[in-house]
Amino acid sequence: MLSVSQIKAARSLLGWTASKLADESGVGIATIRRCELQSGIPSANTKSLKSIEDALINAGIEFIGDPIKDPGVKLKAK
Repeated sequence: MLSVSQIKAARSLLGWTASKLADESGVGIATIRRCELQSGIPSANTKSLKSIEDALINAGIEFIGDPIKDPGVKLKAK
């Protein structure tokens, strides 16, 4: 499970646009944008959220903290 703030922070750390995240995750750009307009845990298809999470992890993002109370991300050194 990941939060909207974690998705946005991860994209920022990677320097990715929403379009780049859509390309990397295989999730439609409209879904990415719809998720990012929400707050907390996004209301979206579980498969889509997993694809987003996997794409960010594969790019070097580590999700830390509790996604609801203490969401965070960090970029792993390569």
